Amino acid sequence: MDENQEELEQHFQQLRTELHQNQLQDFREHFLDLHVYDQGQFYQGLSADERHLVYAYLSPDELADMFDVIEEDDEHVEEYLTEMRPRYAAEMLSQMYTDNAVDLLNELDKKLVPQFLSYMDSEHANEIRELLHYEDETAGSLMTTEYVSIVANQTMRSAMYVLKSEAELAETIYYTYVVNNDNQLVGVISLRDLIINDEDAMVADVMSERVISVHVGDDQEDVAQTFRDYDFLALPVTDYEDHLLGIVTVDDIIDVIDDEAASDYSGLAGVNVDEISENPLKAASRRLPWLITLLFLGMTTATLINHYEALVSKASILAVFISLITGTAGNAGTQSLAVAVRRLAISDDEDKSFGQLILSEILTGLVTGLVTGVTIFVIVGIWKSNFILGFVIGTAMMAAITVANLAGSFIPMLMEKLGFDPAVASGPFITTLSDLTSVLIYFNIASMFMDRFIN
Repeated sequence: MDENQEELEQHFQQLRTELHQNQLQDFREHFLDLHVYDQGQFYQGLSADERHLVYAYLSPDELADMFDVIEEDDEHVEEYLTEMRPRYAAEMLSQMYTDNAVDLLNELDKKLVPQFLSYMDSEHANEIRELLHYEDETAGSLMTTEYVSIVANQTMRSAMYVLKSEAELAETIYYTYVVNNDNQLVGVISLRDLIINDEDAMVADVMSERVISVHVGDDQEDVAQTFRDYDFLALPVTDYEDHLLGIVTVDDIIDVIDDEAASDYSGLAGVNVDEISENPLKAASRRLPWLITLLFLGMTTATLINHYEALVSKASILAVFISLITGTAGNAGTQSLAVAVRRLAISDDEDKSFGQLILSEILTGLVTGLVTGVTIFVIVGIWKSNFILGFVIGTAMMAAITVANLAGSFIPMLMEKLGFDPAVASGPFITTLSDLTSVLIYFNIASMFMDRFIN
């Protein structure tokens, strides 16, 4: 534990002591001195009884800043909100940024949401209701309505006045969006432009008309890609008629990138990687469906090996290399799968056709298969003093790697074409499929040269 972490832990312990000893003023002073992230870490480590003391010591407004940084996918979010008095929780949600409040409410039982909304003032409640209606994992579900907009036919002086008057409630002020009288997005002005330009200049003369925006229905991955390409801190969200509806900020996109990465890792591994803190029974229940499914697919491989039992009984040496060929092909398939999923995620190959990508992967598989096959041919030939056997193993290895490489690329690309998440083509699935095809290739090649390598 580094020095800063140790100091923070001591601070947390002091806060607990003040909490239990009803040292109201000391607790408030020391708690509110913490960064909001550290406040959240302290809060999430408390018991339910200790959290009730926090609600008594802090106002909803003071707690709102902390809840703005608490991850909405925290498994205890519903417990946090339902243990508060409904009016207290509603007031806290009202003081949060709207998009963050919506994220928390989306984690609740749908029957509880109207209760919290009923305690809010109509303006906040209506803003939240509007955002709750957008489909999950879209720009609409990510955006906030707390932004600053101005009109084109005003001076920079009046624009700065608008910015100053609305800055406290806005989630970010680095960009000010310019709209026309119909609230259609027509331009953007940076904070720098507002500061350095003449106060009597017109907004229309200073603003940039080349505005990059996202549509309210765009997938969150596409929104994240736009942030990545343009290095923005915020992006405006519009409808089909270019009406400005809200903005997406970079802090929300960081969460999206984290979620998408976890989703891709989960798909590649065939398991939920967020189960770190789950109890063993719950973790096992999440892993078992994939394992049982793959078990039955693996039984197909076992059945196939059984079909070639007579061949193995005539040349028992073949059994020695089964795991070597299936394992190497499985590794090649997993490598190809990881590259394919990454390629689809960053969309760098949009100019390449589906056929070109497949051809590229076939050639990659042939090269890696050829080099690996030649290597194992030499090793087995020298080791067993039988280069015919080495040729069989090497040829089977090359063919198995080529097929596995093709499957690892083709399956996620096909799934993406069909509209499914390519990450679901998990590593364990590709590995098991590679086992099946590798065994089929291996024994068919071996049967063709049986009489030549049996002494």
